[in-house]
Amino acid sequence: MVDAAEVFPALLEPEGRADPYPLYAQLHELGEAIALDGTVLVPGYEAANAVLRDPVFRVADADRFDEVMPGWRDHPAMMVNSLLSVNPPQHTRIRSLISRAFTQRRIAGLEPAVARMTDRLLDELGRRGVDGSTVEFMHDFAFLLPVTVICELIGIPEADRERFRPIATALVATIEPLSTRQQWIEADAAVTELSGYFAGLAADRRAAPRDDLMSALVGIADSGDGRLTDAELLENLMLLLVAGFETTANLLGNGLRIILNDRTFADDITDGVVPVAAFVEEVLRYDSPVQLTSRRAAEPTEIAGTAVTPADEVIMLLGAANRDPRRFAEPNRFHPARSDGGPLSFGGGPHFCIGAALARLEASVALPRILSRFPALAAASEPVRKQGLVLRGFETLPVTLR
Repeated sequence: MVDAAEVFPALLEPEGRADPYPLYAQLHELGEAIALDGTVLVPGYEAANAVLRDPVFRVADADRFDEVMPGWRDHPAMMVNSLLSVNPPQHTRIRSLISRAFTQRRIAGLEPAVARMTDRLLDELGRRGVDGSTVEFMHDFAFLLPVTVICELIGIPEADRERFRPIATALVATIEPLSTRQQWIEADAAVTELSGYFAGLAADRRAAPRDDLMSALVGIADSGDGRLTDAELLENLMLLLVAGFETTANLLGNGLRIILNDRTFADDITDGVVPVAAFVEEVLRYDSPVQLTSRRAAEPTEIAGTAVTPADEVIMLLGAANRDPRRFAEPNRFHPARSDGGPLSFGGGPHFCIGAALARLEASVALPRILSRFPALAAASEPVRKQGLVLRGFETLPVTLR
């Protein structure tokens, strides 16, 4: 008999984080929602989708941190004014301002620019691997493409962009529940550094506005009408920067790894047998860059018949929901032609990822161009997985181009 009290701790171990899917399958046997010592696990697709959209369930905010994390105010990295840590009406107000940069029309209009950025990075990748040398896909492409795109949107000078890789790595500690004290120290230092950088950039835009997101948000913050405070401005710019490339880099790496494991997908994408958008959507389902998110109930309620109190931590296992056999036929099979799609990788409801369309666009533009440019692309050695519980991707993915 499967015991959730044994399965859930196994997910926290290095082996479980490296391959959580067999453990998710065991949780599916126990139902869509499982109560476990002050925690409610939600591996079921329908249950997780319902929680994400139900206004009764809220993200952990400053009030919640006061209850469960004394001393959190000593950590700048908590960023309680970012979209990840605020609830309506504050969340609604901030999101309405930032979402203007992520309209469907504006994102679609970025496709030529993303293609140009992709080709430029592939040129550089080709120069590095022209003699058959190993190139590191994650650092030399998967990181650089999304960071270039989001920096262009925000208005960050090209010369400053490479510095954000270690900062982003440090900030991951703020969303990973297994982070060490040292990692929190590094995250606090990273936020302090990045906050100072954006404050300086905001000052530059006040003096000389441009056609970028930074200038638009600075103008709103300076209007004095209460729509955006200085703290909200800086923290959400930091969130956009980090979230704008961390998850997209994972999506690119996870997708390429699937192709390297089965070359027929490369041929199918190149020949148009499989639409690249369908392939990307199946990558999101099959190996989600974000594996879980959490909520708390504002009042006593239930999830799929399981009682929930305001004291409970509700953990939606998005990676498990995306392989729920109640929703997906043959959930452990990578099948881009499936018609039962709709993964929860970007969340749902009011906290649905604001950059979802941009991430899909970048992956849909980049993957076919990579395969067309380097048809002999192959794995050079075993990749190294990141050890995160929330974010799933590769630390390194060495490849050869010919």
